[in-house]
Amino acid sequence: MKTSKVLILGAGGQIAQQVIPMLQGKDHLALTLFLRRASQVKGKKSAGAEVIEGDVMHAKELNDAMNGQDIVYANLAGEVDKMASHILQSMEKHQVKRLIFVTSLGIYDEVPGAFGEWNKSMIGKYIGPYKKAADIIEASGLDYTIIRPAWLTDDDEIDYELTQKGHPFKGTEVSRKSVAAFIADLIEHPKKEIGKSVGINKPNTDGDKPAFY
Repeated sequence: MKTSKVLILGAGGQIAQQVIPMLQGKDHLALTLFLRRASQVKGKKSAGAEVIEGDVMHAKELNDAMNGQDIVYANLAGEVDKMASHILQSMEKHQVKRLIFVTSLGIYDEVPGAFGEWNKSMIGKYIGPYKKAADIIEASGLDYTIIRPAWLTDDDEIDYELTQKGHPFKGTEVSRKSVAAFIADLIEHPKKEIGKSVGINKPNTDGDKPAFY
């Protein structure tokens, strides 16, 4: 089996930190962990992986990391629309096609009912950049998967269901471990969910807001 080279952008993030151990030790995967502070992935967290300290908004640092990669998984926060543009430029330059990009629920106004209104009131100001990032990615021609998680918990469980763009979002919450498991599955099976924007939630968590609020 051919080795797939996987670049993880934002490797210090909480979901990425759970994806990494799910992929470590897989002979057909070679991981590159790209993050601002390499100290976040010391020891076991970086075993068998190349670690690059850098900033997605710094073209040379990103291009150096992108060179030779097969799959890019990005889990970022902040000016994600600008970050998405930088990532796409770098992927095009290095002819990398497969992108897995985590955004937010609510970017298509797809969250129904009282929970949708609550969600807007809580994170409305952050949704705009994630929506722009999704628009940029959807127009790119890349083999992308956009992931829209429900509100995140630290529950030690893998229990999730998916909804596609154009369908109402389900549920209110999902564990980071569940999102990580879905991402790891996409990386191991990169032909899954190509060209899709996927909502992810824990089944049977419908309500006006997440149970932990």
